[in-house]
Amino acid sequence: MTQQISVGGVRIGGGAPVTIQSMTNTPTADVAATAAQIARLTDAGCEIVRVAVPDLEAAKAIGAIKARIGIPLVADIHFNYKLALEAVAAGADKIRINPGNIGDESRVKAVADACRAKGIPIRVGVNGGSLEKRLLAKYNGFTPEALVESALDQIALLHKFDFTDICVSLKCSNVRDTIAAYRRMAQVSTCPLHLGVTEAGTPHMGLLKSAIGIGGLLAMGIGDTFRVTLTADPVEEIAAAKDILRAAGVRHDVPELIACPTCGRTQIDLIALASEVEARLKSVQKPITVAVMGCAVNGPGEASAADVGIAGGKGEGLLFRKGEIVKKVPQAALVDELFALIETL
Repeated sequence: MTQQISVGGVRIGGGAPVTIQSMTNTPTADVAATAAQIARLTDAGCEIVRVAVPDLEAAKAIGAIKARIGIPLVADIHFNYKLALEAVAAGADKIRINPGNIGDESRVKAVADACRAKGIPIRVGVNGGSLEKRLLAKYNGFTPEALVESALDQIALLHKFDFTDICVSLKCSNVRDTIAAYRRMAQVSTCPLHLGVTEAGTPHMGLLKSAIGIGGLLAMGIGDTFRVTLTADPVEEIAAAKDILRAAGVRHDVPELIACPTCGRTQIDLIALASEVEARLKSVQKPITVAVMGCAVNGPGEASAADVGIAGGKGEGLLFRKGEIVKKVPQAALVDELFALIETL
């Protein structure tokens, strides 16, 4: 089990629930726009949010942004360690630095000292695109081993300065390398791990890459927090993250829908039926499994593990619970009857 850290009161690692993160794409110095976007992310289910800090104006805006939001705020720092110091002073809940570009040991020490004084953690954010030159030379280019060594070196440096409140990410755009790096890191370190497949792409392929990379690791029991990176509205990242958590079997606080793929036996519009059930389940906050099946063959029997379900037939269907038929229902009333049953659970 990884060690536990706290980001603005949200626990990461040490058996705490896996948390969902995202990052704003507004100019951080625009306090109103950034706070408004964070409000949308929060409503969607984001639990920790990161903002870019490219200059002093952005760093100084952190305090004003924090005053308007209700989730922890992470400052993303590259190149200029002084911006990290300013972000800490402004009230950031966590600092993310990149070991490949933050500078010499004295600068890392200054950031560690500032974070220790405020009691906030540091995320060591290793990125495949900015590995140290010596590691690229040692490993003859980018490799998962190079990512891990970079992270371990930075952790050792922070430990040298008596700083242990650390989270680690090892992101790259290649799914196989990402999985390999995180698996190796989980074997050699107890730091909580922030998962991600960076530059995953537009929503379709980005979700697929993230589902394989992040979801695969979560299914192995690796990972404490994560961000799905999509070239899209950041709110879409949150919906994708929730779906990955459900698919990986990590969270059980919301409904799970199972549905058969249809075949020649199907005598109802199962695709439309499943879509309607899925849409209505978004307002249900119960840890249940709901089945939408196309016929008696794939009905109560194959879906017997579901808490409730419906199976379509010609002009009518079956309403069932835990594999036992409750009653026959006219096709037009199937969904309403299903949700009436769900309300009793």
